[in-house]
Amino acid sequence: MKQKILEYLTANSFTQKFIIMKPLTKPSFKKWILVTSISIFIFSACQKKIDQPATQEEIASAANPNSQHGHLKQTKTFSSDVAIHWMNMQVRQMKANPTVTGNVIFARQYAYSGIALYEAVVPGMPAYQSISSQLNGLSGLPQTISGAGYHWAASANAALAFMNKMLFPNASVANKTAMDSLENTLLSAYSNETSEVIINRSVEFGKAVAQKVWDWANTDGYNEGFANDFNKVFTYTPDVTPGPHLWVPTAAWSIQTAPYWKNVRPIISGSGVDAQPGPPPAYSTDNTSAFYLMVKEVYDSKPVNNTTPEAMMALWWRDVPGTTTSGHFVSVLKQILEKEMPGLDVAALAYSMGGIMVFDASLSTWQTKFSYNLVRPVTYIISQIGAWSPLLGSTPPHPEYPSAHSSLSAANAEAMTIVFGDNYAFSDNTFEYLWPGSTRYYSSFRAMADEAGLSRLYGGIHYRYSIDVGLWQGRKVAQNIDNTLKFLKD
Repeated sequence: MKQKILEYLTANSFTQKFIIMKPLTKPSFKKWILVTSISIFIFSACQKKIDQPATQEEIASAANPNSQHGHLKQTKTFSSDVAIHWMNMQVRQMKANPTVTGNVIFARQYAYSGIALYEAVVPGMPAYQSISSQLNGLSGLPQTISGAGYHWAASANAALAFMNKMLFPNASVANKTAMDSLENTLLSAYSNETSEVIINRSVEFGKAVAQKVWDWANTDGYNEGFANDFNKVFTYTPDVTPGPHLWVPTAAWSIQTAPYWKNVRPIISGSGVDAQPGPPPAYSTDNTSAFYLMVKEVYDSKPVNNTTPEAMMALWWRDVPGTTTSGHFVSVLKQILEKEMPGLDVAALAYSMGGIMVFDASLSTWQTKFSYNLVRPVTYIISQIGAWSPLLGSTPPHPEYPSAHSSLSAANAEAMTIVFGDNYAFSDNTFEYLWPGSTRYYSSFRAMADEAGLSRLYGGIHYRYSIDVGLWQGRKVAQNIDNTLKFLKD
């Protein structure tokens, strides 16, 4: 799928091709003039024939944009601005709600929003197909009217507005107003571009798609898991063998723990096949053991102050408080779209693929975390080495192994690599608002994922072994999805 998508995007999206001609000699120049004149004449005649409406129905449609058919336009003819605006709004909502929903759970906002966007505009992408039949349990999506015109940006606006309002029910009054304002502002602009009939049809289609995606999302097990765990302190089941190797739960319940998350339905059936890693190094307090040395590296790697390159890396990828992990990925995608300004088709593909891969990688990671329940570095260090605290101040309240930052970042990197290519150099200014001049630069998406993982070592959050395993796990899940999910038509 990766090669086919790259070939299509190269030929049809933001990459332009130029023909370089050698200088012509005088005899060849005369010949070139003759051939060119004949070619222009033939092309003009053919073009007139092609442009001429073939039927009375098409003639009436071209003359009256308010007709049932209207002007047919492909998704790629619309800019990615609508996606950029809503990604920016989604990051704003994620910043405002870091304690209302667990950090890992923001992968859900990323995934379902991307799917809704893609399905709301894919009918205008001739080389692509709906992926609904390939998703785990999604069916009954509305269909467009054959031959009818649609304004795909208006459809996208309606779908993304609906999804964000549903996905952020605890948004403040100001943020709810901001979402309404964005939706109405974009709709007003689009209403000046085509007929009321086409706008209404497009908005209705986008909302109908989003409603179906939202109904499906509400059957993924998230709501039940959240309700069952609310305000309950995490305790181990009787089958878990007690010991110092176990992660020590927080004294008070924390939404960030999310022990139920591993049971949520994956978007792609089979995405986690062969993605569960083996156990971490055996627990030991022997100062020559692999486990002790693994912990000692975390202890020794703590930056001496917050201005070292290692500290800046750790703080950059802290994400909470901040954008959340998934919000950081959405922010990066938004910046790339702003840089490239591709069509809406590219934005929809990248948003949906990234969200799906991150979401399913997070589920696989949580299955591993709550299988091994490995102790965090801070607990071991204090008990076996001495007084110490992580650079980031606090440790996430869930088991250590493997690193979720690593697995989610790796999965997102694979998605972005599929869409934008290997060795795609880019910058990330997500946290410029906190630290002016701190923009980071990467040679590729995979390089960014590697840094996000390594940052957790310097932050005092994870062992290097857990980081490496997390990177492997995220890539494995993404590869499973890439081998299964078909966006392009055969």
